[in-house]
Amino acid sequence: MKRIRIREGNRGIVLKNGNFERVLIAGVHWLGFNERVVVRDMSVKQVGPVAMDLMLKNKEFCDMVNVIEVGITEILMVTVNGMLQEVLTAGRYVFWKGLVDFAFVKADTTSIYIDNNVPVAFYDSLKNLGFLRSVEIATGCKGLLMAEGTRVKELNAGTHHFWRNAVKIETIATDMRWRQLELNGQELLSKDKATIRMTLNASFKVTDVYKALLSNKDFEKQLYATLQMALRAFVGNYTLDELLENKQEIAVAVETDVETVASRLGVEVSNCGIKDIILTGEMRAIMNKVIVAEKEAQANIILRREQTAETRTMLNAAKLMEENKTLFQLKEMEYVEKIADKVGQITISGNGGMIKQLKDIFALGK
Repeated sequence: MKRIRIREGNRGIVLKNGNFERVLIAGVHWLGFNERVVVRDMSVKQVGPVAMDLMLKNKEFCDMVNVIEVGITEILMVTVNGMLQEVLTAGRYVFWKGLVDFAFVKADTTSIYIDNNVPVAFYDSLKNLGFLRSVEIATGCKGLLMAEGTRVKELNAGTHHFWRNAVKIETIATDMRWRQLELNGQELLSKDKATIRMTLNASFKVTDVYKALLSNKDFEKQLYATLQMALRAFVGNYTLDELLENKQEIAVAVETDVETVASRLGVEVSNCGIKDIILTGEMRAIMNKVIVAEKEAQANIILRREQTAETRTMLNAAKLMEENKTLFQLKEMEYVEKIADKVGQITISGNGGMIKQLKDIFALGK
């Protein structure tokens, strides 16, 4: 006989001739002939000194432990007091009852989606251990989750976690906010064959992620080309003067014209506007000449108008002087005064009035 003490928090596995006999709890015990004890810590999962299948045939042992089977596609999260302690893969695991409050969360990783029974607080640990993979969708964006090349889910902005398994996944994303698209320096030909360079601005945003990212390739390039072709079509129907006068109406017409294609691309277009209309070097010189000619013509019209008004005024004055002799004499005196300012000395005799003599002198001068 042999005396043995099992301390608190431990269990003793009694073997006789190498075969499992019984389990000893904390306390003092006596061993029989050919018996020996293997002590096990109750705070960790059980690993038997002999095959676990043989030990589990003993009812006393089975009542003292939790036995959990983990399938080939499963994992077992072992927690103590709500904290994740370890993660176990496929196999059979035995945990002692009574000392540590073990809790278990089992999850099937066949699918990429994580079951609701897995606490979110475990995600970082599971990722660090290689059981999870994460996808980040930036703020203001929306993405598509692809599994084995097939769309399976739309993803909003944020971090998304999936089981790491044999299923190949990828994500594609796009910004859902309003963006600016600029058609810069488009060289176009007007109806009257004038070559111009035009810049068109438009705002757009994605409204259907599936259409934008999967049904169409490079939707932004397609939208750019659609706006470009619509602009060319409208500009070709207007003369240069009409373009300069109606550029906002043309921008609105372009926006309306591309609505159908934009819907097919999964986008919405708004606020189209023509920013610049620039003439090429040769056309600029021609337009400058036209403007100068127009201004000269306007100046000539104004000059002729002023001359006509002056002539009309002189005619009216002449009519008044013809009808009023005194007024005529006053006018003569006014001109004599002006002439006298330019002459040093004028000598007149006593024959006739001064006005008459001055008139005779001026007549002789002619």
